[in-house]
Amino acid sequence: MDQTKPAIPTLGRYPQLDRVRAPHDMRNLSVEQLKQLADELRAETIDAVSTTGGHLGASLGVVELTVALHAVFDTPDDRVIWDVGHQAYPHKILTGRRERIRTLRQPGGLSGFTRRSESEYDPFGAAHSSTSISAGLGMAVAHHLRAEEDPAYRERNVIAVIGDGSISAGMAYEAMNNASHCGPGAERLIVVLNDNEMSIAPPVGAMSNYLSRLMSSRKFLSLRELAAKMAKRLPGRLERTAKKADEYARGIMTGGTLFEELGFYYVGPVDGHDMNQLVHILRNLRDAEDVGPVLLHVITEKGHGYTPAESAGDKYHAVSKFNVVTGEQKKGPSGPPSYTSVFAKELVRQAATDDRIVTITAAMPSGTGLDKFAKAYPDRFFDVGIAEQHAVTFAAGMATEGLRPFCAIYSSFLQRAYDQVMHDVVLQKLPVRFAIDRAGLVGADGATHAGSFDIAYLGCLPGITLMAPSTEVELMHMTATAIAFDEGPIGLRYPRGAGLGLALPAAGEVLEIGRGRIVREMTRQSGPEQGGIAILSLGPRLEHALKAADMLAAHGLSPTVADARFAKPIDTALVEQLARNHAVLITIEEGSVGGFASFVMTHLAKTGLLDRVRFRPMTLPDRFIDHNTQDAQYIEAGLDAVAITNTALEALGVGISMTQPLLKTANGPKS
Repeated sequence: MDQTKPAIPTLGRYPQLDRVRAPHDMRNLSVEQLKQLADELRAETIDAVSTTGGHLGASLGVVELTVALHAVFDTPDDRVIWDVGHQAYPHKILTGRRERIRTLRQPGGLSGFTRRSESEYDPFGAAHSSTSISAGLGMAVAHHLRAEEDPAYRERNVIAVIGDGSISAGMAYEAMNNASHCGPGAERLIVVLNDNEMSIAPPVGAMSNYLSRLMSSRKFLSLRELAAKMAKRLPGRLERTAKKADEYARGIMTGGTLFEELGFYYVGPVDGHDMNQLVHILRNLRDAEDVGPVLLHVITEKGHGYTPAESAGDKYHAVSKFNVVTGEQKKGPSGPPSYTSVFAKELVRQAATDDRIVTITAAMPSGTGLDKFAKAYPDRFFDVGIAEQHAVTFAAGMATEGLRPFCAIYSSFLQRAYDQVMHDVVLQKLPVRFAIDRAGLVGADGATHAGSFDIAYLGCLPGITLMAPSTEVELMHMTATAIAFDEGPIGLRYPRGAGLGLALPAAGEVLEIGRGRIVREMTRQSGPEQGGIAILSLGPRLEHALKAADMLAAHGLSPTVADARFAKPIDTALVEQLARNHAVLITIEEGSVGGFASFVMTHLAKTGLLDRVRFRPMTLPDRFIDHNTQDAQYIEAGLDAVAITNTALEALGVGISMTQPLLKTANGPKS
């Protein structure tokens, strides 16, 4: 690095922020100084994300809250948990990571979410929603138990910051319901409900409407504060009477709150951008005793303080690099359509002639491409909020009545609904269609969002059908196949990012279930090994299998390349053919161990063919792969063309090793 340049390019521009190396530097600042700090922190966040891209809107909405929390509470001893973690960029800047904030989501840089290994100020790693209250309650109870054993141990405050979208998930209510029964350990738990009327998409359902009604009771907060102050001046017996009167008044004036019925002391709504109010209330909650777990309802605006974000429909939820002055995002060169858009387009086309097709998503209409379906067929589109478990069983109920439901969920999010997939869908052989987006490695979002495990965790379930397209054309065929398949549950997994740019047919064709295809036949071998090499690819690695085939062909070892198409049921005839006619059989997939390769190997072992072929499975390694570009991740995983080539050569015992592709271009798969 050039030592003449400061590690922080904005150093000297923000005097108040320059003084803060860690949260303890904020503890003696006045409210006016904290306001200035918040303004500078917002500007620094905007400047940093403009160079890296990332989740901007949510971070801008919690700037004042972030400053107030670290100024009032004794972090890191007091624990602050950011639900999901995508809104924690200002938190990272204030907690000793400002020098590295421009490495956010970059190779070797800071994670886009909270991570325990990154900082002691990140007490709980998160990138999926609705875990903060459960984790916070566990921490609060643990602190209490430790304090009971060791009188010198100070009980910590635990603050869980959860968004209005995340609190729609059942896990949040399970935690709140449990908090009222956890005894004194839960008394130091403060749940901050960050209500910005938008998570990724606008929130849906009864909770959104309920929070809107609570917002109408703003005047009640000041009346309640006044009553509390007056009650403190009364004798003990009268204070207890006043407390009961306060509870009665709350019931009359607001009808009570769901949160209080769950055992939480409700405070709010509070303006989340008013530093005076935030600091005052947080100090009171910090010092309060015997009030039990608290829920502080904070109203914020996603994208607050940055005009381009405030005026955007999605409040700049996730952005690429952008111009700070204009807000214009830098777009890469136009390329082929994404797998997601190809799936959505084919589904919309098919729905025009099949009114049994319905779609379900869990708060990800644009991410899954179903926003296009919603626009075309709003009565057949259902966004259930961040509630994957409900989404799956909801789809199961539809399937029992003859509809053809498509449940579109990211691979890593579908993990949250595994019991529902098994018990409510597969066990009952219901024809729910699972559109499993973001399968495989996903780039800058890293391990938390990688779709590494769906082949393994779904493939072990009896009677499920699993498909993986090698190209966008194959995805069209598999979408049509899923629509036509009414015999039971079926899933199609496809990656993040663009296709290969192949010409798309007018319509998808229905494939024969469990049948793969030979893409390239082995030519006559000139090498020393008779029998040659077969590469059986599942999913988009087929492109690299064909590149590897070109590299091997340059050494007189042109292999057979096949597209499995189906992870389950496997094409047993194809597998047996490849094993009988080749010395080496390589399988390759964008999934973990225990997936497609395991199914193939089990069949080979049962038929005795494993004894006669050198079988080499290529899967994701048995470890998590950190954020990077997708191409770099697959190289690290050993699933690129060079790795495939070397695997084949090593299996043959040929003394050649590739370090880079011999060919800059390779023929793409033929459809």
